[in-house]
Amino acid sequence: MPSTRSGWLLGFCLAAGWGCYTQTAAAQASAVHPTQWAAELRAFARQDSLTPPPTKPILFYGSSSIRKWESLRQDFPGRAVLNRGFGGSRFPDALYYFDTLVVAHQPRQVVLYEGDNDIGSGATAQEVFQSFRAFEQLMQQRLPKVPLVFLAIKPSPARWALYPQVQEANHLIREYIQQHPKYLRYVDTATPLLGANGRPQPQFYVADSLHMTPAGYRIWTRVVGKALKK
Repeated sequence: MPSTRSGWLLGFCLAAGWGCYTQTAAAQASAVHPTQWAAELRAFARQDSLTPPPTKPILFYGSSSIRKWESLRQDFPGRAVLNRGFGGSRFPDALYYFDTLVVAHQPRQVVLYEGDNDIGSGATAQEVFQSFRAFEQLMQQRLPKVPLVFLAIKPSPARWALYPQVQEANHLIREYIQQHPKYLRYVDTATPLLGANGRPQPQFYVADSLHMTPAGYRIWTRVVGKALKK
């Protein structure tokens, strides 16, 4: 595995033919230490040894909003879903563990939720968009023709001051996906969590005002289910 995130990501972008990371983004990326998730990766390996994962699953990948979706299998009965959300991951983590947690399962579809913690840690909307581009390029290289579904970065009371950046990142990613619809799909998992006053509805969030309640996941189940492969 790469020894530093910034060098790997910058190298990836150059190899892909576009300079996607500024010095600021590289610094932000290098501040992430993927080895902090080693215990979670060991837990995945143990889980898979005890209960083999489904063949060619719909793989849910990303940060704690995916990790905490504990009812995922019950919410999508009849579909071979696999949860590979981990920690409070950011895009650099998702890129770092792409082969280990995504490619290894040869998914039929990937559902991605990232960007929330990136913005929470100071990344700009443009940097999150470029991180999405890096992830999409990795999909094209390692899993060609596998559809990628991006779940919009959600609003939350705890990070409400950052919602303008969230909206901008979502807008950039949505526009790109609309221009490249063949293997990409954008699902609006953000605005259904807002009330008539335009603010996050409290019943959808647990005490930390960041993560979701079962009611919040029921909203996600409804909107995400329409995008899943049979």
